[in-house]
Amino acid sequence: MSLTAPAHPAEAASAQSAAATVELRALRRSFGATTALDGLDLTVRPGELLALLGPSGCGKTTALRMLAGFEHPDSGEILIDGKDVTAVPAHRRDAGMVFQSYSLFPHLDAIDNVAFGLRMRKVRTAERRARAAELLDLVGLGDKGERFPHQLSGGQQQRVALARALALRPRVLLLDEPLSALDAKVRLTLREEIRRLQQELGITTLFITHDQEEALSMADRVAVMRAGRLEQVATPAELYARPATAFVAEFVGTMSRIPGRLHPAAATGATVEVLGRRLPVDGTPPETAGAADAEVDVLVRPEAVQVEADDAGTARVLGTSFLGATVRVTVALADGTRVKADLPAHEASALNAGAAVRLSLPDRPVLVAPRAA
Repeated sequence: MSLTAPAHPAEAASAQSAAATVELRALRRSFGATTALDGLDLTVRPGELLALLGPSGCGKTTALRMLAGFEHPDSGEILIDGKDVTAVPAHRRDAGMVFQSYSLFPHLDAIDNVAFGLRMRKVRTAERRARAAELLDLVGLGDKGERFPHQLSGGQQQRVALARALALRPRVLLLDEPLSALDAKVRLTLREEIRRLQQELGITTLFITHDQEEALSMADRVAVMRAGRLEQVATPAELYARPATAFVAEFVGTMSRIPGRLHPAAATGATVEVLGRRLPVDGTPPETAGAADAEVDVLVRPEAVQVEADDAGTARVLGTSFLGATVRVTVALADGTRVKADLPAHEASALNAGAAVRLSLPDRPVLVAPRAA
């Protein structure tokens, strides 16, 4: 199913014009000896869906909870449209939050769950129920208003939670891994619906996830975090094609490390010798700059690796995985290094396990990193 358009187009236009700018400035937070945030600086643009992506413990949930008002920084500022809300309590921040665990009231039906916040604000019964019904329509549950949480599927419960977060017309929407408890098919459908709804309402949204596919498919921009700091903030396409660091390259998408030798050259830029040829280096990392003939790893995506059957080749096919239109071929180099290559199915048909092959890379800049231990 797909979401219907807002019941009142004027309301959607109004929400879009009221989209907020969110700024996190030099946020720091420690829990005992553990540093959760280490000077985080981040801006979410009006009407943008920005995904905070990173492994468990990187600080993304702490940042979200600070923006919501559930955690307080040791230092730093949180601004919404230029107003410092660092010390403002959660219920006065004009932000709606959807949790991973739904957090619906089991004794209330869907209508009353959505209307709960309006009830706390003393909105008249008829008005709040009408608003709740309108929002259930918006998330595709207009006929489920009288059902209790235990009568709804996981995906339906999450839609109710989303409608409840929108009931107070927040200027900022916060999503804390809202899809992680759902099965794969429901997760795919619901992420498309959340994105469509966010775009229709034009609401500034911060989405927290550790799932790179969710981040890349939903977000206008993705902020990759590591150990309480930002590694890179970019569009999904830029993040995938031009990762700023080795961590981003390996965390976002599949990446193979191929041994190479770096050759710095002040006039023309550094090159790296890899798989028998020299390629230009894309943004030589500081840790390898200036190191003549340094041993490095060249980071390459599977789709960039070219594999050809060659009886004289020193690499061997270890196995293949069928991915539909493509086949992922895993190859072992002479030194034991494993490299993944994604090939059209018809090209991979003859590459059986044990076949001798030759690998090559296209003539374009590559990212290098210090040699892995």
